[in-house]
Amino acid sequence: MSRRHALASAISGALELIVRLLPPNLATVHPARTASGLAVAGSDHFIKEVPMKNNKPHDLSVLRRSPLLVAIALVLSTGAVAAQDAAAPDAEVADKTKAKSLDQVIVTGTRLTDRTVAESLSPIDVLSVEQLDSHGTSELIQSLSRTIPSFNFPNTSITDGSDHVRPAQLRGLAPDQTLVLVNGKRRHTTAIVNVNGSLGRGSSPVDLNAIPSSAIERIEVLRDGAAAQYGSDAIAGVINIVLKGADSGTGLDYRYGEFDKGDGELNDISGFTGLNFGEGGFFTVAAEYRDRGDTNRSRPDPRQQFPLINGQPDPREATFDRINHRFGDSAVEDQMLFVNSVLPLSEQVEFYSFANYSRREGDSAGFFRRALDARNVPVIHPEGFLPLILSQSDDVSAFGGFRGDVAGWGFDLSVGYGSNDFDFNVGNSVNTSLGAASPTEFFAGTLKNEQTTVNLDVTRGFDVGLAYPLNVAAGIEYRRDTYQIKPGQFESFTGSGSQVFPGFRPGDAVNQARHNWSGYVEFDAELTDKLSASFAARYEDYSDFGTTVSGKLSSRYAFTERVALRGTISNGFRAPSLSQQLYSTTATNFIGGVPFDVRTFPVTSPIAQALGAEPLDAEESTNFSLGLVIQPTDDWSITLDGYHVKVRDRIVLSGNLTGSAVRDFLATQGFPNVDGGRYFTNAVDTTTEGIDLVSSTHYDLGGAGALTVTAALNYNTTDLDRIAANPAVLEAVSLDLQRIDRVEIGRITKGVPKYKGILGLDWNLDRWSARLGTTYYGTYWVFDTNPLEDQKFGAEWVFDSSVSYKVSDAFTLTAGVDNLTDELPEEVIPANAFNGILPFSGGNSPFGFNGRFFYARASLRF
Repeated sequence: MSRRHALASAISGALELIVRLLPPNLATVHPARTASGLAVAGSDHFIKEVPMKNNKPHDLSVLRRSPLLVAIALVLSTGAVAAQDAAAPDAEVADKTKAKSLDQVIVTGTRLTDRTVAESLSPIDVLSVEQLDSHGTSELIQSLSRTIPSFNFPNTSITDGSDHVRPAQLRGLAPDQTLVLVNGKRRHTTAIVNVNGSLGRGSSPVDLNAIPSSAIERIEVLRDGAAAQYGSDAIAGVINIVLKGADSGTGLDYRYGEFDKGDGELNDISGFTGLNFGEGGFFTVAAEYRDRGDTNRSRPDPRQQFPLINGQPDPREATFDRINHRFGDSAVEDQMLFVNSVLPLSEQVEFYSFANYSRREGDSAGFFRRALDARNVPVIHPEGFLPLILSQSDDVSAFGGFRGDVAGWGFDLSVGYGSNDFDFNVGNSVNTSLGAASPTEFFAGTLKNEQTTVNLDVTRGFDVGLAYPLNVAAGIEYRRDTYQIKPGQFESFTGSGSQVFPGFRPGDAVNQARHNWSGYVEFDAELTDKLSASFAARYEDYSDFGTTVSGKLSSRYAFTERVALRGTISNGFRAPSLSQQLYSTTATNFIGGVPFDVRTFPVTSPIAQALGAEPLDAEESTNFSLGLVIQPTDDWSITLDGYHVKVRDRIVLSGNLTGSAVRDFLATQGFPNVDGGRYFTNAVDTTTEGIDLVSSTHYDLGGAGALTVTAALNYNTTDLDRIAANPAVLEAVSLDLQRIDRVEIGRITKGVPKYKGILGLDWNLDRWSARLGTTYYGTYWVFDTNPLEDQKFGAEWVFDSSVSYKVSDAFTLTAGVDNLTDELPEEVIPANAFNGILPFSGGNSPFGFNGRFFYARASLRF
């Protein structure tokens, strides 16, 4: 039986097989190592211990890796698309493109320095920049979505600030239940809180698009719970971004792209360069500028726009431009800079540092206010207006530390700082309460999130009579988090506030911090030549909600050199973020001419407590996984992993608790003129189960070149185990109020496709290379407050293709098309289309609704 037929037979029992582009030829392959030691996660160095013999002290040496010369993304002319960077002569291609992805050495999920993907006790993906850059997009988060089936990135529209910092999900869990590391160090989250009607509502995730792809050597995605190893947030998994290090060379990329509708123009230019000095020292710098235009898929507004004149339509109704909404991608302009360096101080100690700065300016729209609407001031906007949210997001981070060997112990001592400032500005708007005196532009306030961490990690191998030394790792961490809300200008919040986004009020302002201490210990052993095991335990003490303990037990048994079984059992947690505890904003609605406030309350608010709010506690999780690793030949690898993740006391944002009954009740409690609101609560328990299947194989086609076929499938379901009963006070106010409404239940349990698969074909011949990929998105649901308006969206196949030609050893041209067949999601039913103006779901489509995208790229490497 041929390998192709064997592959088909092996996966035929899976629920669906579709696949993913993960060309192994683009992965960095390092020689296997057998000694234990300190894994300097994400760095270009290993502090490696020589196995102890006869209880003699360890001799540690710094082993250096030669990182991959990476490509990246950017823009070229109105055309067409990405692909693999340079082609090579057939013999070289054949050598580079063999399915050796399982031989990639990893630094995530282990403290060992020699563990490979195949030897990992937990499922892990290793993605090179070439793989991430094989699409038209230059945004890191979209690249991950098109490369990893269990990673979901819905395109949002008309969701306020979330249009500028879009949330993503791993294994269908919340965006903030995935921990993000850079060079093994915790990355700060965004300050914005996703409070509108998109997936991941209530979360404050890490802004992955603030990291330039030109700075990245590779990304390791651990698809397993790891709170015992890394602390809070690592429930769904861990994404570790490894930066370029020594021998990076120099590169420059330019990319241009545009949707076939003529909008969404992309101009992206990026570059990197590295300087080596001394014995193992280096300094690398990477930068990127990205300018992405907005897209619009709205349809004509059929509604009456102007007041009647003597009972007759205003003549302007006949000439008014009825494409008055903007429904699609927001316009963004990104500027990003990242540096990474190592300075050897002696043969056994070095100083390392990395830092970045990024700024994003975003421009998105809300709902159109008609000339006849009460939300308009006709003397200012005689034909109505489309209000804009104009944001500025600044990310800053800096880490530095010392690592090396002292008295036989490997150590890593570091301190790091990260922050995100998110400014809300409103343009082309009005505050109706101010009438003709209203400005049209407003500063609506600032959100700021800061994180400071101090870490000490140590590791050492001990000879205890096993096949290899027992590796013992331990560490302590101190972290301080700060969250601020700064109010906007007076005109943005007084009265009804600025239309589309009322400013933060002085009463919303907050500047609060918390800190936590944690300690962990981890044991990693080769019990026999076939059996590996590890155990980790972690204790955390938070200043605001108390203590938690988590643990993880992992094991791997190799039946042969090509077949192994692996599994993990762990419990984890996610501390409630300060933004979830402190976020507060106010909007004012006029009811019968009387202003009433509708608020997002912090749980400490007396009004929230009157409506049943309680202090937030940590989410707790239990994770089971079992997997099979098979390498039938040197050119073919298969991994199959099943998982079960139960999350208790999941933090969600409540439904909107509003209405006349709430208004009257709050008035009796001493809170007049408050229409109600919403707050965060530990009200839900869920269970997420699924399967990840990944296969990669290489074919040497002789004179016809070389072909790599990669396939991946994710099957994922989430069930609701518990919804906390309504607080008694809500039952007393109104039997119709539900703290957790069916819309949120639908987002959690049905909002993500049950199946997602990726298939990639990568071909190389001499200077030519080409790629054809397809992604399958299974069915998903969008729930409404009215069950009759729930909608199931059908499955879709989305194809991508590209061709590259290596003009010279240094210069490569690429052209391609994303969404080759111009697929669009099903349109929403009329009841959900806002008078037919918004034909698609604005917060759930897993591949967006922009259509076909052409792009081209030019790449230089030195």
